Amino acid sequence: MSTHKRVVEQYFDGFRHGDHAAILALLTDDVVWDLPGHARREGKVEFDQEIENEAFTGRPTLMIDRLVEEGDAVVAIGTGAASMKSGETHRFAYCDVFTFSGERISRVESYLVPLAGEASAPV
Repeated sequence: MSTHKRVVEQYFDGFRHGDHAAILALLTDDVVWDLPGHARREGKVEFDQEIENEAFTGRPTLMIDRLVEEGDAVVAIGTGAASMKSGETHRFAYCDVFTFSGERISRVESYLVPLAGEASAPV
């Protein structure tokens, strides 16, 4: 597995464990996180504020189905689930595009698609 793919795996592990420091250590200081239709975060401070969303509780379940790498980019495709404070489970498919500057992530583009009819009891 390439270095960039290992960094992406570490990134997802950070989210699975709620480890902000581990996630932030993988990013450049001027990182940009684009969540089309939701938000754009610039820099580590704003990125850190988006790691945990107030509508959710606990840690997400994130499954990586595939990692594709070309040049300075790695694409992660998978599915996930997170417990909402309302008690429902939010299930989604995602495609995250990671752009690297050296060994650190300089940009993340997160495309999330709710899986319709998939709300259920907490994860």
